[in-house]
Amino acid sequence: MMLIKPLDPLSAAAAHLLALSDAYMASLYPAESNHMESSNALALPNVLFLGAYLDDELAGCGAVKIMSDDGLYGEIKRVYVLDAYRGRGVSKLLMQALEAYLLEQKVPLARLETGISQPEALGLYEKLGYQYRAPFASYQLDPLSVFMEKTL
Repeated sequence: MMLIKPLDPLSAAAAHLLALSDAYMASLYPAESNHMESSNALALPNVLFLGAYLDDELAGCGAVKIMSDDGLYGEIKRVYVLDAYRGRGVSKLLMQALEAYLLEQKVPLARLETGISQPEALGLYEKLGYQYRAPFASYQLDPLSVFMEKTL
């Protein structure tokens, strides 16, 4: 059984997941193309950080930052699932929980930045109804980045 619930981004369990996520992203992209939030940034009041638990084991995480620098939106960040749990719908459930939170907060739009070397992530976001768009907020055009958004 899968359970999605808030996770303290400063906890040891979160630090482990975030370190694995950092290493994975560093294997795909140069540092200047990685736009990851630190655990301290994930602990800010405008951020919801969730853990996905499968049979009481932490399988993945995801976050959303509520932003108002380019209209009101939630930026999806740090969606990551451990290798052993991939292909089981963990990231889809995390995304649905993050979107539900945005709706509860009356935030009408979800946005994200991801990379061109992550076909599974791009496929998931497309299936969930995200549309491709130009860079938003302070992001710059980057040939390795993909920008997407979804009206909730």
